Amino acid sequence: MIKLIIADDHQLLIEGLISVLSEVEGIMMLEPVNDGKQLINSLRSNTADIVLLDLNMPNMDGIKALEVLKQEFSRIKIIVLTNYNQPQLVEKIKKLGADGYILKSSASLVLKEAIFKVSQGESYFEQELISETEPNHYFIDDFMKKFQLTRREVEIIRMIEREFTSKTIADALYISEFTVSTHRKNIMKKLGVKNVAGLMNIAQQFGIADI
Repeated sequence: MIKLIIADDHQLLIEGLISVLSEVEGIMMLEPVNDGKQLINSLRSNTADIVLLDLNMPNMDGIKALEVLKQEFSRIKIIVLTNYNQPQLVEKIKKLGADGYILKSSASLVLKEAIFKVSQGESYFEQELISETEPNHYFIDDFMKKFQLTRREVEIIRMIEREFTSKTIADALYISEFTVSTHRKNIMKKLGVKNVAGLMNIAQQFGIADI
């Protein structure tokens, strides 16, 4: 019996997944969670075999949760289930040790196949559905206009995408960490994202690191 837990902040999606998977012989659904912190706390008191992990969640996003899972619960298999259709992100997720990566738009048969293959020790990365096209490279002025960003904010986005800490950004730009924090909040609001995973997805999508 495969004990499976869903970590996602969209209740309708969770209910849909439970509806599909609870009818599958050999899968036991555990109580779902809505963010990375809840997931870690749940796994500290409940045994699970596989996690279906969303990337864009509040409190602790999926990328950070994945890092913690690999450190504390190395036995548990992790399948990332996301809307992000980016080859660069797939590679990052592989390097962090995930066992699978599938899109939320995939058919239920794909999800079931991924779960059973991963439970048997195989990996499942949905390469045939991951777009191989290069990200769109917007000119910096077009990108700034699209999201109403300042040049300083674009500069900070590029640093965040390169995984610079707030202190490193502050030191490099000769500003305070408080100012960096304010910039980060404004950037998140303008881009319409909730966390760094969402920001990185947009940075990769528009080729901001290469501008």
